[in-house]
Amino acid sequence: MPEQQRTLIADRRVQDDDWVLLEEGAERPAEARVIVPVAEWLDAPGENAAPLLASDTELTPELAGQLLEAPLIAIDFPKFTDGRGYSMARLLRERYGYTGQIRAVGDVLIDQLFYMSRCGFNAFLLREDQIVEDALNALDTFSLSYQPGTDTEEPLFRRRMREARREQAVA
Repeated sequence: MPEQQRTLIADRRVQDDDWVLLEEGAERPAEARVIVPVAEWLDAPGENAAPLLASDTELTPELAGQLLEAPLIAIDFPKFTDGRGYSMARLLRERYGYTGQIRAVGDVLIDQLFYMSRCGFNAFLLREDQIVEDALNALDTFSLSYQPGTDTEEPLFRRRMREARREQAVA
């Protein structure tokens, strides 16, 4: 049975979700775009199917190479305390060069969105009890980040050093 419709934030705005998140072994609806467990996706990839990575998925170079063809990649957070999805998203972006949508699904809370976005997530399927306006605001929790991320390659101290050198050169 398909999961209940939840709010999707993609690219920092609320969007209609034209993908159906299916549980393992669920029957695929005809003509629907579906997100299925990665093993099912590997058996039948295509533009109307996308993989769901469980938090314990081993992201091997071989699997990552196959995932590059996916229209989107969903990563499951079975509990908000399970942070393995952060690492998978960062590896997909930085090591393997995935440029499509990486969607956080499962126990996704608004206080995690800023950090998820720094690791490479650009879509979030919110838990039912989360407030959309608060979620959108949470994406801008901090104006600067000290450490590098998928959104900023340089740490803050290097950016500041570069700016200081420019100011000295102008003076």
